This record gives sequence, C-alpha cells and structure tokens, in this order.
Amino acid sequence: MSHQGKTQITFIFTARPEQVAEGDRLFASHAEWMAKTHHRDGDLALLRYNVVKGPELSNSLDPSSEPTDNTCFVLMEVYETPAGLEDHWKQGAAGWQDFGAFVAWAGSVDAAVVHGSPVIHSLW
Repeated sequence: MSHQGKTQITFIFTARPEQVAEGDRLFASHAEWMAKTHHRDGDLALLRYNVVKGPELSNSLDPSSEPTDNTCFVLMEVYETPAGLEDHWKQGAAGWQDFGAFVAWAGSVDAAVVHGSPVIHSLW
C-alpha cells in the first residue's frame, strides 16, 4: 500500500550504552500504548508504526564499517492526515504514562527529527 501524500514523522535517536536499556523500556511502553489508543481508520488513522534498533556505524554509508559503542533507535509513524499526528501528540501528553520519561530520555540522547512531513515517494 502506497503512503504517498500521507503524513510521516521520523525520529533517529543515537544512545550511549548506558541509555539503551531505558530506550528499550520506553519503546516497549510506547508500542503497547500506541496499539491501545490510536485510530485505525478515518482522518486520524495511524497507517504504519515501526521501531528499529541497531548499532551506530563508524561510517554510516558503509554497512561493513565497524560499529561504535552507540545504538540507534529509529521511530517512524505514518498518519492518514496531519490531524492524526496532532491527535497523537495530544493523546501522548494527556495519557501515555511514560511521556515525561520519553521527553527526558530524548533530550539526553542525540536526536534528529523530521516532523509531520508529507511522504513524497512510496512504493507498495
């Protein structure tokens, strides 16, 4: 299913070794909360939710390069419309028990975000 024209948010978090366990805990909590609370159809629908975790590489363009001691977590969510992402932030602040802990953790790691951007290319 193509998601072209839908709304995506993508985070890349690079965590030091001592931050990884908290990242694991938070993403497990986040996935559980997302499954229970998010719309599955209509304008607010969450269409795709992925979290991936892997080593940071010394040369990010060379998959055979040596890993650093850091771990990357990548969170990607696709919504039917920008209103779905707005609803996500409202729900998170109001109802996800780990929202504050997540914000604190995200502020302590190296983070990059592409926030609420339209998907410009999407294949099946």
